[in-house]
Amino acid sequence: MNATHRHITDPRENQLLALLTDAEWQRWRLLLEPVEMSVGTVLCEAGNSPAFAYFPTTAIVSLLNTTEDGASSEIAVVGNDGVVGIPLFMGGGTMSCQAVVQSAGQGYLLRAQMLKSELGRASPMLYVLLRYTQAMIAQVAQTAACNRYHSIDQQLCRRLLIGLDRMPSDELVFTQELLARLLGVRRESVTAAALKLQQAGLIRYNRGHIDVLDRRRLEQRSCECYAVSKKEYNRLVPMQVAA
Repeated sequence: MNATHRHITDPRENQLLALLTDAEWQRWRLLLEPVEMSVGTVLCEAGNSPAFAYFPTTAIVSLLNTTEDGASSEIAVVGNDGVVGIPLFMGGGTMSCQAVVQSAGQGYLLRAQMLKSELGRASPMLYVLLRYTQAMIAQVAQTAACNRYHSIDQQLCRRLLIGLDRMPSDELVFTQELLARLLGVRRESVTAAALKLQQAGLIRYNRGHIDVLDRRRLEQRSCECYAVSKKEYNRLVPMQVAA
């Protein structure tokens, strides 16, 4: 993954960057660097301090917890709704999880020191980022509850809906191996759950591509975790900030 100077997406396709005030945007637009994000790219390892803050526009990033024996599960998802690099403005210093590109796409990065400098201006953007962090905490907590109390079928529905919210189309790119890793379950369990959804006419699955055919019914079959997390994000992240 390298920075590129060719034209890509507008930075303000990221919902947080869209909330920059006019004065902030005039400074940030000169500092943001476009990046292509390839599947599997590790943006930051757990225990390391992020060198950049990443603002995806079309890419999706998974935040993963990994055990000593190599098993992993997804604790949160960052797409055009957010930013990777929360420790840079929360003061923690290092990432508590691994950030890996799960769906290829584009985004923008801001170097760590530049972000800290901008937020040190008593920036209104800091208020947005702190509220986004609270929404992320809610997402992590809801994911933990979902993994403990809800069926794999419900977890799969929730994860597909999360992906849909961050993609411009109804097509998702997921291998069964990847879904199993994200959910922290056996591949056979994901295969069985996906087959049920396909037989019910909710999705069409073919060679790593999932077309969602009936979103409304997919939401009905999901547990409450999806709706709870989405409602909390919408409550915490404002549509606009004061200039």
